[in-house]
Amino acid sequence: MFKRHLEKKLHEMSKHFPCIFLTGPRQSGKTTLSKLAFPDHRYISLENPNVLASIQYDPLGYLGSDRWVIDEAQVFPDLFKYLQGMVDDDPTTGRFILSGSQNFLLNAHISQSLAGRVGILELLPLTYAEFLTDHEAIDLWSYILQGQYPRPYAQNIPYQDWVASYIRTYVERDVRALLNVQDLGRFQLFLKLCAARHGQLLNLSNLAVDAGISQTTATTWIGLLEASYLCFRLKPYYNNMRKRLVKMPKLYFYDSGLVCFLLGIDSVSTLKTHPMKGPLFEGFIISELTKKFYNKGQVSPLYFWQDHSGFEIDIIQETSDGIRPIEIKSSETFQSGFLDNIIKFSNIEQKQVDRTLVYCGKDQFVQKDVQVQPWDTFCLEAVSQLIY
Repeated sequence: MFKRHLEKKLHEMSKHFPCIFLTGPRQSGKTTLSKLAFPDHRYISLENPNVLASIQYDPLGYLGSDRWVIDEAQVFPDLFKYLQGMVDDDPTTGRFILSGSQNFLLNAHISQSLAGRVGILELLPLTYAEFLTDHEAIDLWSYILQGQYPRPYAQNIPYQDWVASYIRTYVERDVRALLNVQDLGRFQLFLKLCAARHGQLLNLSNLAVDAGISQTTATTWIGLLEASYLCFRLKPYYNNMRKRLVKMPKLYFYDSGLVCFLLGIDSVSTLKTHPMKGPLFEGFIISELTKKFYNKGQVSPLYFWQDHSGFEIDIIQETSDGIRPIEIKSSETFQSGFLDNIIKFSNIEQKQVDRTLVYCGKDQFVQKDVQVQPWDTFCLEAVSQLIY
């Protein structure tokens, strides 16, 4: 059983709010975490039609005074109105643990009925540190190929079979239900085109042309992918002094296995020589760091930096002491030229802390005041404060 680092924050928030809303992508482990974290709560899933019919008939009588874990709560929107009255009458903390994967629907209901009464947390697929709590270390590229969703590892399911089923279920259930998309083939093409742009600047106009849809539709579909926690946009870092910085965001998927599947990468040997090797490794590291902040219940303070000449820093992390530039290289062999951009960036932004280079090698050292770290060391240090 994987140890999820969000559990610590989940318990903390349950001591302050009568309701906790746990969201994230399908199959990220929300149900498992909720049951393990709150074993004395009763559990129901509103995707069960018999349960849904019973609670719709008499919500107050069904729930009574018990403590509940309620899965896929957005299936019954009126439930939130009843919960508002129940927690106002009895504001016992940690009484209701709600979970769901349709984030934008849940947020709409929460803002209308449970504002100020609910703590919100997001559970993403496994971090590398979480993976090691139940599995032996594996080769980096095997891990990137197979992705970070827990179920294939926990149940020993061939990853390609699982990912194919996951995407089909997502497209046929969520996309059709939420957006009423009639041409699912067009949306699947759109999804693959997004995967091909993993780690690149997101030009919605060009994406729409390639997918054969309007830019308005492309904007809506990207919003759906983000709300479903399949992908996210990394914004550029800039301030009022920087007038020539790129303003487009970069597009990343949270899970490297989904990208590999959508791109037709089906083996480690293919991955190691694929043109997307670098963006996949870069996205994996950015996703690891993003999960660190989500697991602390925080908004991710991550950006990238790029000017119009192409000069770029992969990650800019805002800290209380300044900004932390992080460069990511998919090479196993360190070269001193890898440090050029970070050193050059020192002349642009003076207030820097913990300048870092992450690469695929094994040695850790400091060169030219830059911390050079192997990928696994970086991933484990990124979450160490959540474990101890």
